[in-house]
Amino acid sequence: MKSFLKPMAVMLLLMSSLHAYAVEKITIIVSGIDKQIYLPAKLAEQLGYLKETGLDIELLSEPAGSTAEKEMLLGAAHGVVGFYDHTIHLQARGKMVQSVVQFSQAPGEAILVSKAAAGSIKSPADFRNKTLGVTGLGSSTNYLTKYLAAKAGVRSGEFKTLPVGAGETFIAAMTQGKIDAGMTTEPTISRLISSGAASIVVDLRTVGSTEAALGGTYPAACLYMPTAWINTHPDEVQKIVTAFVKALRFIRTHSAEEITGKMPEAYYPSGKQAYIDALEASKLMFTADGVMPENGPPTVLKVMTGFDKAVQGKSINLANTFTNRFVNAARQ
Repeated sequence: MKSFLKPMAVMLLLMSSLHAYAVEKITIIVSGIDKQIYLPAKLAEQLGYLKETGLDIELLSEPAGSTAEKEMLLGAAHGVVGFYDHTIHLQARGKMVQSVVQFSQAPGEAILVSKAAAGSIKSPADFRNKTLGVTGLGSSTNYLTKYLAAKAGVRSGEFKTLPVGAGETFIAAMTQGKIDAGMTTEPTISRLISSGAASIVVDLRTVGSTEAALGGTYPAACLYMPTAWINTHPDEVQKIVTAFVKALRFIRTHSAEEITGKMPEAYYPSGKQAYIDALEASKLMFTADGVMPENGPPTVLKVMTGFDKAVQGKSINLANTFTNRFVNAARQ
């Protein structure tokens, strides 16, 4: 009897451990779910790809990537759809996370100048003594704005960055004169341009314009998750990544009009055609299969080393900030 009970006890212990790792609901925070740069996340839900995983996946929205990152670290989410640069920033702070599927190879953003300030701001070289809007002070828009200014010879202390969020709050800040210029995404970019309230100073919506401005491919939107959770839940991660890779394939193989037709009407407040036009102009920023661009991580590290005090002076292992193993499996 004793020889039987011992294996049974071991089996019960293993079953208990497996149950402890079981996930009832997987929460993913999107850093602005209605932003076109994060389109694959909502599209995967709209097309039923997330449901097909058999997992209970909930997409939540936070307007700024820095806030979403904090929520994940506090345990409120299993992952974040945000910018890849957060994986570098967190590694510098001793917190290991990885991008498991890369949505884009360009930021999909632009620096806009308000109509009132258009006469005095023609390029980042004119940022001196100006107030520039960013989504948050620890956000990717803040890093990129400071990098572009420095590249043009303007030090970060010579202008002010103001956190104004995205969408309606960004539009209000610009139209009310609280900011002279600022970095934002689609569909906000097209809304401000079409209304005549703003014009583009720096365009980071395509790979070509991004390479010209930043010196290389800039992997941006992705799904990043704690490395420890990835290692203990590979099956769940694989199912999620596969769903997002299918959404990326849909984007690459369908027209902007067809893609827009799958999205909720609330996502294009300036009209369906404006959303279509914006997506058509920047659709190629998305990767075809979720693979990390080989020359992308060094470009991001270069930008962050210039302005992120947490990263400066630290030895960053870029190989630990992303993994292609799940997207490679999904591609097969």
